[in-house]
Amino acid sequence: MPYKAQEGKGYADVASHFRTMIKNGDLAPGDALPSVAEIRDQFGVAAKTVSRALGLLKSEGLVASRGALGTIVEKSPLVISGSDRLARMEKNGLRYAPGETSSGHRVMLRSVQDPDICQALDLEPGTDEVTIRIRVFRQDDRPTSVGVSVYPPHTVSAVPELGDDVRMVKQFDKLYSERTGRDVVKGQRTAYARQASRDELAALEIDAPPHVSVSVLVTAVTFHDDDQALAYWEDVYAPGARVPISQ
Repeated sequence: MPYKAQEGKGYADVASHFRTMIKNGDLAPGDALPSVAEIRDQFGVAAKTVSRALGLLKSEGLVASRGALGTIVEKSPLVISGSDRLARMEKNGLRYAPGETSSGHRVMLRSVQDPDICQALDLEPGTDEVTIRIRVFRQDDRPTSVGVSVYPPHTVSAVPELGDDVRMVKQFDKLYSERTGRDVVKGQRTAYARQASRDELAALEIDAPPHVSVSVLVTAVTFHDDDQALAYWEDVYAPGARVPISQ
């Protein structure tokens, strides 16, 4: 795959370019980065700048030096989930990163009491039924996060596939826009820590005694069109997961 970048960049820009390729799955574990000389020519930077960029990627656990093989992509410690998957699929169509799968797919129709979800979707607690889709993301067959997406009735009316207990072949925002002519906007993604529920611990395969609390990182984001909220996505990450936080 050709590497393209603007000239005159600094070491952070060089590192960001390859970090993004690794996050998006364009560079898989075991792939070699271009040589120092090739990166110098590609970005129009000095060898010292390339060394600093590679050093930064090594400190993040994304790449490693392998002697005559050069700089090799490691198994990524980053967990790409939630709305970041939309950006990756938009760029290269990859639903999963190398070595990544999902399991435990479930679809439910439920009324909700959770105040955060009710506020995000403008619902009355315990009244309106929503469609809830749950799946567990795995890396090398180890659970890394639990993804929960919640859709109010007007979204499911436009995209009835959301109510089917099968994997979606296309992201809901694209289907919604195609069928309604309305743009879907992703809100600010937020992150916070809380105690995991017993169901979340079971999904993440964490064997903790009932009296022990386990803290987890949670990210959440709401999707809208011009008139109303369309979806609430929440991802619960296994303890120790390294999650790149972006808008």
